Amino acid sequence: MLAFVMVIAACGSGDSSSTEGNEGTTETDENTEASQDLSFLTGGTGGTYYPLGGQIGKVMTDNSNAKITPQTSGASAENMETLRAGEAELAFTQTDIAAYAVEGKEMFEGNAIDSIQAIGSLYPETVQLVTTAKSGIESVEDLKGKSVSIGAPGSGVYINAMQLLEIHGLSTDDIKPQNLSFDESTDGIQAGTIDAAFITAGTPTGAVEALSAQADIVIVPIASEKVAELIEAYPYYAEDTVTSGTYGIDADVSTVAVKAMLVVTKDLDEALVYELTKAMFENTDKITHAKGEFITPESALEGLGNLELHPGAAKYYEEKGLK
Repeated sequence: MLAFVMVIAACGSGDSSSTEGNEGTTETDENTEASQDLSFLTGGTGGTYYPLGGQIGKVMTDNSNAKITPQTSGASAENMETLRAGEAELAFTQTDIAAYAVEGKEMFEGNAIDSIQAIGSLYPETVQLVTTAKSGIESVEDLKGKSVSIGAPGSGVYINAMQLLEIHGLSTDDIKPQNLSFDESTDGIQAGTIDAAFITAGTPTGAVEALSAQADIVIVPIASEKVAELIEAYPYYAEDTVTSGTYGIDADVSTVAVKAMLVVTKDLDEALVYELTKAMFENTDKITHAKGEFITPESALEGLGNLELHPGAAKYYEEKGLK
């Protein structure tokens, strides 16, 4: 009888342990699966974020346990708000916009975002003042009285346009401002409904390339003294050049740039972000976009300002001896 009771007890204990173990495994698997299906906010189809984001997303998916789904978006500022709302996990943004977000300035005035951290900066985003030869616009000052696309209010390109106009003693009162996307801007230039457009994106930018097939593109230069003045006022800018041959231009053009960066929500698992960071930086040979050559761990900590690194990204840089 005693032996029979012991057998029954042992079987009951084994069943309970097995059931609890299976239930625990199922719950863990479900949570892990949910945390690894990630949305990646890029930008509009006419810019650099969207095609590059597709390639980075594929590299991350192929070399980690995550499934990355790139999405079109309104780019930098909108991406930060979408991350704040918990509707995505990864996003492109400009370093200046990230700085405004964490500091609660400009479009984030009094409403700072404290739920994001950096994976790293990626490549220069060139501020391009685009027009055509027939417009007669040869300098920023020549924009006075012209119809100019300055991007959506609160967008990264809008802030860049405002700051460049300011340095040149101009404001929106001096131009006929239009709030257009990149594609709308280049379509407007081609149709003759606007004269010029500010576009902040990695070069070559898809929408501008498309325009260059239809018209003689001019990238308006920024004088060296104005570049220095802008950088002194807003230190997240850097000197940049649109090189000869880009869009068919026949000489280098002096301008400025901010940096594109990759940010994540801070509640993402450390091990997962480490995987994603490593997957991207160690498979850049699979990124065929022109900006892929700029994406290196050695330059990833440039221009981050006061934005914290995600612990998973920080672990990767520490292993590389970069932090």
